[in-house]
Amino acid sequence: MEHYSVLLNEVIEGLNIREQGIYVDGTLGRGGHSSEILKRLSTGHLYSFDIDDEAFEASRSRLSQISDNFTLIKANFADMKEELNNRGIYGVDGILLDIGVSSPQFDEAGRGFSYRYEDSRLDMRMDRSQSLDAYQVVNEYDYSDLVRIFYRYGEETYAKQIARKIENERAKAPIETTGQLVEIIRSALPSKVVNRHKHPAKKVFQAIRIEVNGELENLERGLQSALDLLNPCGRLAVISFHSLEDQIIKNTFKTASQPPHFDKRIPVKEKDIALPEFQLITRKPITAGEAELQENHRSHSAKLRIIEKRG
Repeated sequence: MEHYSVLLNEVIEGLNIREQGIYVDGTLGRGGHSSEILKRLSTGHLYSFDIDDEAFEASRSRLSQISDNFTLIKANFADMKEELNNRGIYGVDGILLDIGVSSPQFDEAGRGFSYRYEDSRLDMRMDRSQSLDAYQVVNEYDYSDLVRIFYRYGEETYAKQIARKIENERAKAPIETTGQLVEIIRSALPSKVVNRHKHPAKKVFQAIRIEVNGELENLERGLQSALDLLNPCGRLAVISFHSLEDQIIKNTFKTASQPPHFDKRIPVKEKDIALPEFQLITRKPITAGEAELQENHRSHSAKLRIIEKRG
């Protein structure tokens, strides 16, 4: 199945791409957004980051058919500032972050991201070279840590019941597959919850995935790295897919776009009040239009926020 690049037109328009500029795609994936950025560059250059080897294999030839003006970097987008500085790049004109798991990662049974594939080993690593995986979280985290991540990262109301059930079941034998975990979650929940429209394991799977990949911590670091890198008039566009991500992005953008604090008791002329370093391009998040929603179900939860460094 061909990968669908979420909010593609909105991202490209929002980045306000200049053909001689330097741009960063912090989340290469299958190269959909990177391809469209690269098409708009003449003497400019694109730096694309990912930690998934398969993303590079899928995207390298696709980008090469457009231009040679790109560099692929195997690193987390949270480390983009350091990685670019090491290559002599200290300022860029635009950055895109498309947060979370890509559709191909969800669709590949062996990666263990999805509750749809019952025989998948519990994995959920975006970077397969790291040691921590979902199997370790489920089988080795103590009860209190499981409760913490289910509440915090999954906003799961029945976190305690699910964590206790996992603790009891793994005492008999290790929990090895996504199917086993789904059944344990089902058995810990009231029937009224199990029979709802949404899959009963969705929140717990999200929570474990976020824990395994350090997603929220990386998002916070990545946003700060991105803001530090932007040239004057440069823009940062970020797509998120759930409320925890969006809240971090919203708060970070709000803080960055507020004017410096000054003592209001001291009389200051309006012209002497410093403007904030950044300005919001989107007061409210951009969401997918009707046509995209019909083509791609994943777009339903997507939110795009854009901020610009003042010139």
